[in-house]
Amino acid sequence: MFRAVKPGAAPAGPAASSEPKPPQGDRPAPKKPSEDSERTAVFRAVKPGAAEASKPGSGSGAPSKPSEDSERTAVFRAVKPGAAPAGPAAPSAPKPPQSDRPAPPHTAGDERASTFVPLRGDNARPAAPTAPKQAPTAPAPAPKQATAPAGLRQDSERTTQQPLPPKPPLDMLADLTNNPPPPPSPLRTFARRFKIYAPLVALLVIILAVVQLVRPLPEPQLKMTAQGSFTFDGSAPVLPWPKEGQGYMAAAGLGTVGTFGEQKPIAIGSVAKTMTAYVILKDHPMKKGEKGQMIPVDKTAVDDGKKDSEGESTVNTLKEGDQISEYDALAAIMIPSANNIARLLARWDSGGDQAAFVKKMNDTAKELGMTNTTYTDPSGLDATTVSTAEDQVKLGLKVVEMPELIAITKLPKWTDPSGKTWRNYNDLIPYNDSLGIKTGSTTKAGGNLLFAAQKQVGKTNQLIVGAVLGQHGVPILDTAIAASKDVMLATQKTLTGANVVKKGQVVGYVDDRLGGRTPVVATADVEAVGWPSLKVNVKLGEGGGPLPQTAKAGTEIGVLTIGEGASQVKVPVALKQDLVSPSLGSKLTRVG
Repeated sequence: MFRAVKPGAAPAGPAASSEPKPPQGDRPAPKKPSEDSERTAVFRAVKPGAAEASKPGSGSGAPSKPSEDSERTAVFRAVKPGAAPAGPAAPSAPKPPQSDRPAPPHTAGDERASTFVPLRGDNARPAAPTAPKQAPTAPAPAPKQATAPAGLRQDSERTTQQPLPPKPPLDMLADLTNNPPPPPSPLRTFARRFKIYAPLVALLVIILAVVQLVRPLPEPQLKMTAQGSFTFDGSAPVLPWPKEGQGYMAAAGLGTVGTFGEQKPIAIGSVAKTMTAYVILKDHPMKKGEKGQMIPVDKTAVDDGKKDSEGESTVNTLKEGDQISEYDALAAIMIPSANNIARLLARWDSGGDQAAFVKKMNDTAKELGMTNTTYTDPSGLDATTVSTAEDQVKLGLKVVEMPELIAITKLPKWTDPSGKTWRNYNDLIPYNDSLGIKTGSTTKAGGNLLFAAQKQVGKTNQLIVGAVLGQHGVPILDTAIAASKDVMLATQKTLTGANVVKKGQVVGYVDDRLGGRTPVVATADVEAVGWPSLKVNVKLGEGGGPLPQTAKAGTEIGVLTIGEGASQVKVPVALKQDLVSPSLGSKLTRVG
């Protein structure tokens, strides 16, 4: 018979075993308690740490005498490691009777029944074991629970447990309020994250807004909406070129009007003195109305002046020790074409090294793009000084930008310091708005002329520059001058004007670079100068200073330019409406 016994309760005492048991199966029923050959095994759960045995003689139920039991029940119980077992170590020795565990009677064959004790946790409440099916038997009276023996510890050692990981804040709050945490859901997860990140995002937005507001505004830009070029109606003009040599004609700031002959290097004679004068004025500029520095006249200049008897062009009125002004020296080489004064200027500029000055002439030619030009002397007397009509026009276009030099070249005559008057060999002066520049003639070079002229077109004083080289008709210089006159007059005639922009027309806008645009208009009619088929450039630029962030309507903030160089036309542009500061939204949303 198997019977569940509550942990801590005393098993059936020996008095129950004295009652006669009903027959079970193939086991004969005992006749008397003293004659029982076998006792029923008892399984009971023992709570770890609880007292399992009482002191000898203090139990509430009287244990059966050893003489009456043929076999005692063996008790197996779990003992925590380190704790002393609650019973004698030797199983062969007779155990003292315990109050909560009756001594089972001995049975025939000296066999013992076993008691199995399951292990339990320290705090777990043991479940009552399921009793196996058995034959009915008389219940044994439960003995009184005995106190634990003196040799056993009242509290057994407990197993050390690892600490649990910390719970989430909501679970801890639920433990404190005795309310279970709400089940997770997408909505609750979103709400929790929103509460965490919303303040951070708001703070970041505030910081960015402050930074955007205190950042300096970008510099405004002036952009053009008008067409970038203008083309004159009609076909290209045909100029009356000579039958020999080469020629080239251009308008300052507008481009090439026409060209003639093969542009190959040939001797140019005294036309080379144009580069000499240009280098001197670049190194020693003169102020308007002044004559520049004073240059001492050396013995070499006086001796070279006497070569007029050999056919050279010289000024022979100077004396050693005299001084000549820079202005008079330039007039001497550009009007009577004095070779001795050209060499004097070269020595003065280079500290006596004429070769160094010639190198400076060639370096300047390269800077101007005169790729087919070579200078070997400052006067041009040497036949090895060669150039082309195109290269000389490039130089002439730079000369007409020097008013102090043009003021000399357009003179029909000049009076030297001694009082002698010298005429200009360029007979085009002073007719037809001719500005002169430089003649040149030798037997090798023939007749040559680099010339300039002007024409008033509308409000524009248009400059033109031309060159005719290699004329060998007799007389050679007069032939070159006559050919140059025909080309000059034809070019002046073909020049015309056309309205490109009218007053009040929108030509561009001010871009504040944050999305704002304020239109600008031309303050006057813009008339371009050109000839049929010519294409001129139109540009819009600032007026010399930075554009303002704010300004009233009508404020001039830029310049519209037609053409290039000395003949370009410029007209101011002004705001059509008030230029205002960028809006708050534009400041906050700007990038970069």
